[in-house]
Formats: sequence, structure tokens, C-alpha cells
Amino acid sequence: MKNIYIVAQEAAGERLDAFVASQSKLTRSYSQKLIKDGMIKVNARAEKASYKVKEGEEVELTSPVALEDLLVPQEIPLDIIWEDEYMIVINKPPDMVMYPGLGHESGTLMNAVVSICGKLSSVGAPLRPGVVHRLDRETSGVIVIAKDDSAHHNLVNQFKEREAEKYYLTLLYGNLKADSGEIKTLIGRSASSRKKMSAKPKSGKEAITRYTVIERFRSASLVKVRIITGRTHQIRVHFASLGNPVLGDKLYGKKTAITLAQKTVSFPRQMLHSYSLKLKHPADGRLLEFTAPLPEDMKRAIEELGSI
Repeated sequence: MKNIYIVAQEAAGERLDAFVASQSKLTRSYSQKLIKDGMIKVNARAEKASYKVKEGEEVELTSPVALEDLLVPQEIPLDIIWEDEYMIVINKPPDMVMYPGLGHESGTLMNAVVSICGKLSSVGAPLRPGVVHRLDRETSGVIVIAKDDSAHHNLVNQFKEREAEKYYLTLLYGNLKADSGEIKTLIGRSASSRKKMSAKPKSGKEAITRYTVIERFRSASLVKVRIITGRTHQIRVHFASLGNPVLGDKLYGKKTAITLAQKTVSFPRQMLHSYSLKLKHPADGRLLEFTAPLPEDMKRAIEELGSI
């Protein structure tokens, strides 16, 4: 079986072996072996493992049989916002991994989706069929999955061309100086940690975040965010760079609780929710907006912050 991965903006510049490993769950060393054996090609041509992939390129992997059984259908309840023959839109719960990977071979969103949908886009197969965009494990809210290749390419292009509008609600530590604004920086890998991204990288890609403060609390803010670009960890990195990290973010802010007036409000996960997504239907072009209500833990946190 052939598996095709399209290089997204945030992956451009990665080594071919690293890109394949991240997309397929294969080890990097095994990806190098497949490249050497001619089982991995870029735009139908052979490249070295050190080749730097470019945005929009098509990486084709002729997968070993062992890969075929990695994405096992599982009957996991999902909150389906929309479903037709072209796509399925889901309100992803917090603390759910998007697709199988090291340490998360089952119980993922995609394990649940394949048990519901008889057909998905082949792009991203076998582990990420139809995945158009992503949410971090702890981030909740609207996510869209394509059911056929044509819809998949259409939706990906809307994100690439910044036609799709993505809005989030988040609780931030402290109070932002301005009621609204735009954060514009480069975002790239942190020099101090490969797990982290940085707003001051040695090299990176343009990242634009716009925000409006909805409500101010003592030592916290409820903020509406629109991301113009879609860089890895963008919202988390941008607000951490301002000194106002997302509450509950253990990687960038470590602000997992606020104590005031002898009362403590805890944040067991990052308080970040994808609440609205606007895009054009991939088949007929009509404008659609999908929304997801705040999850209970964020509602509770807002109520507790308002009481101190």
C-alpha cells in the first residue's frame, strides 16, 4: 500500500527521514532504510535522507504490511458537529490525542473516527487519513477530517491560503496590557529544547495571532484569539512570550494554579479551546461555521476566577 503525505507549512525544512518518521510512526533509522531502499519518494523522485522537504511536496511511502494494522477502529463516543459524504467535524474533548504515536497506540481521535466513517481521505494514511489540521492533546474543540482526497486537498488549501478562519477561547495568566492586539513574530524550534517552539528562534516562519480580551479577572484573562497562521504551539508560544502564558500549560507557562484570598483555582490542563471554525464547503463552496461550546472544566475555571 502506498501512503502519501503532503508537506505542511510547519514541516517545511525538515529532513526527509525526520518528516517520514513524524508522519508515519516509523523510527527515523527505519525511515532512512526505506529511503535507501527506494521505498520513499518526493514528488515521484528519489532523494537522500538529508533532503529538506518543501511545503506542498508529496512524499510517497510504500509501507510495510506491519503499518496497515496500526490504526485500529475503536468505538469511542464522539461529539459530532457535522457529517456528510465529504467531511466530518468533531468537538474534540480535552486530553485526547489526535492519532496514534509512540506511547499512544490506541484511544485516539482517529481510532474513533475510523470506527464511525467507512471511508476517509487516503492522504495521511495509514495513521492520519483525512487529517486537515491538528489540535494539541490538551486542547479541546472544533476539528475537521476529510473523507475523500478531493475534499482533503480543498480544505488544506483553504488553511494554506488563510481562507479558513480559526477562533479560540483561552484563559491566560495575568492581565494583558491592551484590550486587543496582534502578535507577529517568527516561530521555530527552541534552541534549548526540541519539545518546545520559540518566538525568538534562530530560524522560523512568520506567525500572526490576533486577540481580544473578553473578561479580566484578578491575575487572569479570558481572551478570544484568531490565528492567521497555523504554526506549532502558536497560541501558547505567543502569549508566553508576552509573559501571559496559557493557564495550565505545563510546557510554556507552568501556571497550573492561582491562589488569591486564601482560595486556589487549579488548571489541570491547558485552558485552550477551539470554539469556532469558518470555511467553505469543499464540494459546493458555501460558507459554513462550526462552533463547540466550552468544556466543563473551562466553564468551572471561569466561574471560580470570577468569584475571587
